[in-house]
Amino acid sequence: MESDKTTKLSFEHALTKLESVVDAMEQGEVPLAELLAKYEEGTKLLQVCEGRLKDAELKIEKLKKTKDGAAAFEPFPSGRSE
Repeated sequence: MESDKTTKLSFEHALTKLESVVDAMEQGEVPLAELLAKYEEGTKLLQVCEGRLKDAELKIEKLKKTKDGAAAFEPFPSGRSE
C-alpha cells in the first residue's frame, strides 16, 4: 500500500522525497529496473505535491472577500509558464 502512504504525505515531506528521487536518478548510476521504480515513485509524489498546491490555491481563493462579503475569485498567479 505504498500509494496510500504517498497520498497521505504532507506537501513538505512529499517534496523532500521527490527531491531525493530526482537526485538519485540524476546521478546516473541506478540500474534500469530501479530507475523505472524511482520514476514511478517520483510521478506519484509529483501528483501529491500538485494536489496539495491546488488545494491551497482553492482555499486562498475562498478566503478572498470583497467589501460587501461576496467571494471575489481572482486567478492565482502560479509563477509557472505553461
